Amino acid sequence: MSGELLAAPDSGGGLIDVVRRRGLLRLIVRKELKVRYRSSVLGLLWSYVRPGVQFVVFYFALGVFLGLNKQPNFVIYMFSGIILVNFFSEAFGQATRSVVANGALVKKIYLPRELFPVASVWVAIVHFLPQFLILVVACMFFGWTPSVIQLIGAVGAFVMVTILSLGLGLLFAAANVMFRDSENIVDLMLMMATWLSPVLYAWYLVRDTLGETFYFFYQLNPMTIAVEIFHAAFWSPTAAVRMAPEGARLPDNLLSLWLPVGLLISLLILALGQSVFRRLEGRFAQEL
Repeated sequence: MSGELLAAPDSGGGLIDVVRRRGLLRLIVRKELKVRYRSSVLGLLWSYVRPGVQFVVFYFALGVFLGLNKQPNFVIYMFSGIILVNFFSEAFGQATRSVVANGALVKKIYLPRELFPVASVWVAIVHFLPQFLILVVACMFFGWTPSVIQLIGAVGAFVMVTILSLGLGLLFAAANVMFRDSENIVDLMLMMATWLSPVLYAWYLVRDTLGETFYFFYQLNPMTIAVEIFHAAFWSPTAAVRMAPEGARLPDNLLSLWLPVGLLISLLILALGQSVFRRLEGRFAQEL
């Protein structure tokens, strides 16, 4: 028993310790939600308002004014990608800031520092669920008839984005403690996230414009894979109602090849993020 009490802070199990302290994780998640909506009239309803406003702006700016809504069910195509990018942006962005934002706790007591990025990702999941509900209701309105394989693929895509967000969040949360410029780098990355994935344009435009070689590396982006799988699960089953199947075409081998590739890349990023985080966490209290 005394050996456990005297164990060095950096001898923990990383993310395994987070699993062991699930109760503490729940407390931090509840605290984050209460702090975010303190003195807020709408509270969690902001999870509906923000994507709703973003959706309206994109729909009119890109769909109506630029004529992109000629694509069948452009609303579903756009929104299914937007909610996934919104989730990634919130999870990654807040995880990056989480350790610095909880600097007072980090300096006073020892607890697994991974709790803070993980809690940020959980809060992002809470905010994702209302947006996902809106998407499902809209899909049903347009005659959504997905297959079991498509739904399994959508779950796999969401898991992939969650792993990717946590891996990058751990990496940049550690970097942010050492260099506050990391927040600005992450903001630039998130600004580009919408345009580096086929959210507002069709995937084949990248291939046809820039060639197969560039498209191969473009396709290695896990967010690109996840957005395309969400299109396959939510948009394609509705678009096929109104047009020939070839008009709703999506990249080949999405589930058999690209989903495993995206999961592998995301897991490698998670391993890198955890490794860097563990290496630097012993200096967090001193730097903060």
